[in-house]
Amino acid sequence: MAERRKKPFWIKGTYFDYPTLFYIIFLTFFGLMMVYSSSVYISNRYYDNGYKYLIKQFGFAMVGFLIMFLVSRVRYQVFKKFIYLFIIALVLMLLYVLIWGKEVNGASRWISLGPISFQPSEIAKIVIPLYMAYACTDRTWFMYSLKGMAALFGPVLVIVGLIAIENLSTAIIVGAMAFGVWFMATTKHIYIIHMAVLGALALAALVLAEPYRIKRITNWGGKEDAYQTIQGLYAVGTGGLFGRGLGQSVQKMGKIPEAQNDMIFSVICEELGIVGAVGLIIVFIMLIWRLKFIAEGAPDRFGSLVVVGILIHIGFQVLVNMSVVTNVIPNTGVTLPFISYGGSSLLFLFAEMGLVLGISRQIVPLSKEEESDEQ
Repeated sequence: MAERRKKPFWIKGTYFDYPTLFYIIFLTFFGLMMVYSSSVYISNRYYDNGYKYLIKQFGFAMVGFLIMFLVSRVRYQVFKKFIYLFIIALVLMLLYVLIWGKEVNGASRWISLGPISFQPSEIAKIVIPLYMAYACTDRTWFMYSLKGMAALFGPVLVIVGLIAIENLSTAIIVGAMAFGVWFMATTKHIYIIHMAVLGALALAALVLAEPYRIKRITNWGGKEDAYQTIQGLYAVGTGGLFGRGLGQSVQKMGKIPEAQNDMIFSVICEELGIVGAVGLIIVFIMLIWRLKFIAEGAPDRFGSLVVVGILIHIGFQVLVNMSVVTNVIPNTGVTLPFISYGGSSLLFLFAEMGLVLGISRQIVPLSKEEESDEQ
């Protein structure tokens, strides 16, 4: 009996999705430009160095590109072997954060390792799509009974619950990723009503558990104490069609708290106007479309569902961030992917993109004969 040939850990691949890479590069360098523009005032004021935030973000971006290309060379199928190890490690990190986490801006969401700090909740955005894709591919019985659903979503509920204690918005995004992958994989859509009701009840309980979350909802609509939202809306409203011009924002000069983070889209609207904002939205739509293309062409169901989870993350987070800035939904702390300042979120986002590009590397393009046969 012939021995089974082991597949290599690294891949070469015959295909690489260069359009996706282009959108990633464009968004990253556009983000660097806007981080500099939105932070130069406070950077000069507090650090006497207008380039402080830009230099840090540029460093994270360069490391992120390296991580992305390394991950893209790994056969994504090998991650199946470590799924439950990833789940256990993530749960332990989230528990560590709750007990000994580093506090930043009043929230203990960080693990500090000397000069390096990161948020374990960002790792969940990689682990959850991998776990859900694995469970919906190799443990298909999970999807066809209530008992199986409990086994499927048990680890997800633990992770989402631990994240929600400190960061409800990230917990909602992670939960949406899990639900989206399951929805695309299952044919038992009768459970959607059950999941929707349970999700709504859980969200209501988490909101009511913290007074500051209730306050954010009561402030929704622009009351006087919703300071950050109002200042962001001033920025959006004064941008007009073409904006004040790059670097000419007035609201970023101390009026919008941490303008380079969650509210950076308001600075984009003020400086580049509706034209710039719509242009950015179009680029995000094109990136999501390319992720859909890769998901459809993935060599197996596991790879396809992983890309679906990442697609949901990017699309949902962009939608939530822009909705907060324009006051469509209550204020919540969600960054704009690739654009907002933040090291750990950017690095793990690049790791996600590495997974996507790694899957694209294993797509086998149709030959001319196959294309003609399909036509």
